[in-house]
Amino acid sequence: MKKNIVLILVDQMRRDCLGVMGHPVVETPTLDMMKRNGSMFRRAYSGVPSCIAARASILTGLKQSNHGRVGYKDGIDWNYKTTIASEFSKAGYQTQSIGKMHVHPERNLCGFHNVILHDGYMHYARNSEKSHSTSYEQCDDYLYWLRSKKGNTADLIDLGLDCNSWVARPWTLEEEYHPTNFCASQTIDFLRRRDPRKPFFLMTSFVRPHSPLDPPEYYFNMYMNQLEDLPDPVIGEWADKNDFKQDGLNIHTKEGIVSKKAIKRALAAYYGHISHIDHQINRILIAFGEYGLMNNTIFLFASDHGDLLGDHNFYRKALPYEGSSGVPFIVYDPANLLKSEQNRVFDNLVELRDIMPTLLDAAGLEIPNDIDGKSMIPVIRGEAENVREYLHGEHSFDKRSNHWIVTEKDKYIWYNSTNEEQYFDLENDFSECYNLIDNPEKRERINYLRNLLINELNGREEGFTDGSKLFKTENVKDFISTKYN
Repeated sequence: MKKNIVLILVDQMRRDCLGVMGHPVVETPTLDMMKRNGSMFRRAYSGVPSCIAARASILTGLKQSNHGRVGYKDGIDWNYKTTIASEFSKAGYQTQSIGKMHVHPERNLCGFHNVILHDGYMHYARNSEKSHSTSYEQCDDYLYWLRSKKGNTADLIDLGLDCNSWVARPWTLEEEYHPTNFCASQTIDFLRRRDPRKPFFLMTSFVRPHSPLDPPEYYFNMYMNQLEDLPDPVIGEWADKNDFKQDGLNIHTKEGIVSKKAIKRALAAYYGHISHIDHQINRILIAFGEYGLMNNTIFLFASDHGDLLGDHNFYRKALPYEGSSGVPFIVYDPANLLKSEQNRVFDNLVELRDIMPTLLDAAGLEIPNDIDGKSMIPVIRGEAENVREYLHGEHSFDKRSNHWIVTEKDKYIWYNSTNEEQYFDLENDFSECYNLIDNPEKRERINYLRNLLINELNGREEGFTDGSKLFKTENVKDFISTKYN
């Protein structure tokens, strides 16, 4: 009998916001249990840590230089011939996506047989000049459903919160109408509607804990009641501690100094979102048990990228630091179908492109030859150790456009618009507080990592390098040409 495969995605969740990662406050009992009855990779990364590019890696198994998305750029068609859903579909699986896709056009199936879509608030889709047939009112199934329940004026902006803001408040409707509950409910309903003769590949993709920071009141208060215990953001010795431009006053800022009270409320809401999702995942697992599916299903839980949450006075994502680029990655195998030792933690470098081959391998299906990702199943089974020496990440991001090389022990960062470099000894400084780029004892190692980056960028159309050194490069594109698209 073929195994059922479930991919559970969340949006903008840091890898350290798990109980099993030692977080001092966040409660994630379901995810902790999934790690106990499975495996966790605590060095997983998003190679281009923002929504669109990350999802391109997840759906195609390609690294960014091959899928072409090296920043945040809406409105570019997704024409990839090979996707994780198309591979499962070809193998006779029923394929279903629920929740966030963030592709173009919005109703692009990307190989799935069916999509129940909720992308959240999308500026591109909310443009009043956009064609009605492709606007949020036509494309977002959650909003259509919400208006059928709460009236045709109900909207995603009713709470007055921005989708990229640190401003927080509790959800005002009944919990059952929250987008997180909607995705869980639709997932459970799929179990009723599926073809019982076929195995299935199901992707449930929650929009939260991405802002708006609006968890149900129970979950908001869960952490508001312990504000003094919430950890302060990490501020490196190299961070800008002045904020002369007062960027912190922008409610959707990417950097600056935000008031401590506001940050604490934001953390309470963010953590509340995570615990809310955790409980809804357990609701899904309960339903799987009721349908008799737990003995033949493998789950993978991951996020598309993290959230800086004020670390080094930065917010949101796109930057190369651990809070932004690091993601959770748990393979949950309740019936031990992989016949491996469970409750293990691995330090192998993992990237989102590895999700596709890992899940195909878990199902016993052939992995396409033309993808870049690597299956983690041999690692889980103890058949392989070093999957890769390093990962290359990047993000076009105006003056903070960046490239980085990360290994199991250190990280080299190059800001291509300014030529600034950073080096962090992750073995001794995982919080990235001390930039050792000028440390003479690290010069040889830094040169080695810089050369790895030069090799990765050699031949790229942006002109980052001539093969021997890096060149300051401004105004880089969010999307580069690629033979796959």
